[in-house]
Amino acid sequence: MTRSPELDLYSFIRDVPDFPKPGIMFKDITPLLNHPVAFRESIARMADMFRGKHIDSIVAAEARGFIFAAPLALELNAAFVPVRKPGKLPHDTHSFSYDLEYGQDTLEIHKDAVRGGQKVLVVDDLLATGGTVGACCSLLSHYNVDIVGCLFCIELAFLNGREKLVPYQIESLLKY
Repeated sequence: MTRSPELDLYSFIRDVPDFPKPGIMFKDITPLLNHPVAFRESIARMADMFRGKHIDSIVAAEARGFIFAAPLALELNAAFVPVRKPGKLPHDTHSFSYDLEYGQDTLEIHKDAVRGGQKVLVVDDLLATGGTVGACCSLLSHYNVDIVGCLFCIELAFLNGREKLVPYQIESLLKY
């Protein structure tokens, strides 16, 4: 993979004020995705954080987590395991429901998605409050796996999402 270590990846993240509601400053990754060199470099830098850890599977929740997890799986020679909303996976699943600010959500994983003893990396595009990735880690409790870490393209550090993900190793490419 051709590298561009001098590239400022922050310059490819667009701030969108008041989205999805007033008072929120949304971090838009589409400019990064629209620039192949920047996107490739972001995947390479994220992979570097866990290279040599012998990752067997990369787990990610739909939808934006898939954007980073699939190429990371290829880069790290690991399996890609999708975690989806209820009713979207075609085989037997484990599910986990968790609380949101105003309600609940549920995620599912195929029962045969990972095997005991595997080293698993959980990936998402953004670490905000930690709820989605925390739910993915809870889903993985059905298996005897080693969660080697949680990896994000962007972290909104002021929301303290890391606290929900203790004791896992947390890595983020870009921090705000």
